[in-house]
Amino acid sequence: MKRSWLIWLTGLSDAGKSTLAEALVERLRARSLQAFHLDGDHFRRILGADLGFTATDRAENLRRAGSVARLLVEGGTAVVAAFVSPYQADRNRIRDLFPPGTFAEVFVRCPLEVCEKRDTKGLYARVRRGEISDFTGISAPYEEPKFAELVLDTELENVEGCVDRLEALALQLELAVY
Repeated sequence: MKRSWLIWLTGLSDAGKSTLAEALVERLRARSLQAFHLDGDHFRRILGADLGFTATDRAENLRRAGSVARLLVEGGTAVVAAFVSPYQADRNRIRDLFPPGTFAEVFVRCPLEVCEKRDTKGLYARVRRGEISDFTGISAPYEEPKFAELVLDTELENVEGCVDRLEALALQLELAVY
């Protein structure tokens, strides 16, 4: 019997979460596993469009995302979620939605300076021009994970190496006995 689970990638904007999540889902599907990438940007546009970026709104967005992830996992899908999710308490609440052995938190670590240089969406430039407030890592906090099952340093590790490590974690979850 195939087992489903959630891998939750957290880190600053432009740390590489979505890139890694997409690559991992592609690999899992190549292994004939039912897998889904739950992306923070896409999710917010669809199910969080009514929310802002206050701590309360971020918590609600993540509550919704965790609930959707749980529904997918209960339906037999392996989920790889990529959300900034800056607060430890919010990540803990998501963890608590899942039975032991079916959730793994992955910290996609990348220094702010490197994320700012990448700036794929132009958000950091907008923050520096004063067009965006409450931006995680600059004007809003990011609490590094205390309980991450895996830490990936995307400044020092290439995409392929990070995805290799993610795939190993995914297969460990897939094969775990519960």
